[in-house]
Amino acid sequence: MTPGQPGAPYTAGRPVSVWTSLHYYNIYRLIVSSVFLLAVAFYPKTSGLGSQSLQLFAWTSLAYWLLAIFFYGALKRLRIGFNRLLTLQVSVDILAITLMMYASGGEKSGLAVMLLVVLAGAGLVGQGRLTLFYAALATVAVLMEQGVRVLDSGADLADFVQAGILCIGFFATAISARLLARRVIANEELARQRGIDLANQLSVSERVIRDMQDGVMVVDAGEKVRQWNPQAEALLGVRAPAQPDIASFSVVLAGQYRIFRGDARERVATLRVPGSGALLRARFVHAGDSGDVLIYLEDMGRIEQQAQQIKLAALGRLTANIAHEIRNPLSAISHAAELLREEKRTEGQARLSRIINDNAQRLERLVRDVLELGRRDRASRETIRLAGFLESFLEELAMHERIDRSDFALTVEDDAALHFDRTHLNQVMWNLLSNARRYCSGKPGAVRIEASNLLSSGRVELHIIDDGAGVGEEACGKIFEPFFTTHGKGTGLGLYIARELCEANDAVLEWVGNEPGAHFRIIGRNQQWQENRNAGKSRD
Repeated sequence: MTPGQPGAPYTAGRPVSVWTSLHYYNIYRLIVSSVFLLAVAFYPKTSGLGSQSLQLFAWTSLAYWLLAIFFYGALKRLRIGFNRLLTLQVSVDILAITLMMYASGGEKSGLAVMLLVVLAGAGLVGQGRLTLFYAALATVAVLMEQGVRVLDSGADLADFVQAGILCIGFFATAISARLLARRVIANEELARQRGIDLANQLSVSERVIRDMQDGVMVVDAGEKVRQWNPQAEALLGVRAPAQPDIASFSVVLAGQYRIFRGDARERVATLRVPGSGALLRARFVHAGDSGDVLIYLEDMGRIEQQAQQIKLAALGRLTANIAHEIRNPLSAISHAAELLREEKRTEGQARLSRIINDNAQRLERLVRDVLELGRRDRASRETIRLAGFLESFLEELAMHERIDRSDFALTVEDDAALHFDRTHLNQVMWNLLSNARRYCSGKPGAVRIEASNLLSSGRVELHIIDDGAGVGEEACGKIFEPFFTTHGKGTGLGLYIARELCEANDAVLEWVGNEPGAHFRIIGRNQQWQENRNAGKSRD
C-alpha cells in the first residue's frame, strides 16, 4: 500500500494520520519556498533577503522550491521508509534555510526562526528520537554558517553567543515537540481504539435489534422515526418510506405517542393492526436526555402462544404422571373383565362385560398414547431404508387391523432413507395410516404412500394421501390440537403425538390439503444421502 493512501489505518508501519501530517508539512514547505522565490523575484532590494549575496539566495530559493514540488508530488510514490524520507526532507530544509540565512547576513536576518518551525514540525510529524538528531543537525549548520562568516567577512566572535542561544532553542523546541507528539499519538491511539470499540458495539447492538422478535422504534420530538428494525414493519404490516413519521407506521400508535409526550411517564398501550387484526402491546420509554422516545412493540399473539406452550408442557407432565398411575388399576379392570367373560353368564351380563372390556381397551390406548408422548425426547435415531421398512410395516398393519394389504399403494425411491427413531416412526405411520384407512373409500390403492429424496437439501419427503372426503373446513386449524377428534372412538391424540414425535426427530409433519382426501407430508433428514454426497465431493 502506498504511503499516505487514505483508507488504510496503517501504512509502512505508521498510522495513516502520520503520513497525512507529512503531507501537510510538504504543503507548508511549498508555500514557504514559493514566498522566498517570489520575494527575491519581485522585491530583490526592498525585502532584505539576499542582502549579502543575492545570487546565492536566488539560486538556493529556486532549488528549494523545485525540491518542495518534488517532495509534494512524489510523496505517494517514494518507496523508502518514513524515517528516511522525513530525515531527507528535514536535511534539505536545514541546508536551504542555512544557505539563505548566510546569503542574507546571518541570524540577524530573522531566517533562523524558520529553523525553529522546521524542528517543531519535524518533531510533531516524526514522533520519535530523530527530533534530537534534527536539532543537532540544525545546530551544526548554524555554527558552521557562523564560522564561515567569521572566516570570510571577519564577523564579531560575540555573535557565537547569539548562535549558541539559538541552538539551545533548537533543542528546547525539539524536546517540547517530541513530548507533545507523544501525548498526541497516545490520545490518537486511544481515540482510534475507542472508535473501534464503539463501532463494534454499535454493530452488535444493530444486529441484536435487527434480530429481535419485538419491534423497536426511535422517535424524536417532531414525531420523526429515526430508527426502526424490520420486525416493527412486520408487526405493523407496513413498508416504511425513506424518512417516515410515526403516523406512516400507524395512526393509532401516533395517537398513543402524543398521549405519552403529554404525560411524560412510561406508558403501555395495546393496539390492533388494521387488516391482519393482530393485537400488539406498545411500551413507550424516554431515551435519556436527548428527547427521543423508545417504542417497543410486542406481539400479544406470540406471548399468548408461549404461555399456551408452557401450560401444555405442564399439563403433559401432569397427564403422563396420572396415566402412569391409572395403568395399574386399569390392567386389573381389564383382567377382571376377561375373567367375567369366561364364566357362563346370561346374555345381558355378557353384554355388560363386553362394554367394560371395550372401554378398558380404549382407556389403555389413551394411556399408552400419553406415555408415548412423554417419551418423545428419548429418540435413538438411525438411518431407516424406507422401501423395506414400509413394506414390512404395511404387512404388520394389515395383519393386526385385519384389513386388506391392497388398500395401500406404495411408491418409494430405492435410495430413500430417513434418519429417525424406528419406534417413533412406527408410531407416526401407525397413527397416520390408521386415520387414512378409516376415512378412505376402501378400494384397492385408496391410500397412497410416496417417498422421495429432495436432492437440493438432503432431505426426504414422505406423503400419505387417501381418497376420502378430506379434512373439513372447520377442522383445518384444529387437527393437530390434543384431544380434538371427529371420530366417536378416537382419543384425539393421534395426529398430535405424530407431530410431536416428528419434531423430536428433526422432522416436520404437516397437512398439505385435500386431493380430495387428506394429504399429509413428513419432511425429514436423509443422513445417508448427505454422507454419500459429501463422500463424492471429497473424492472429486
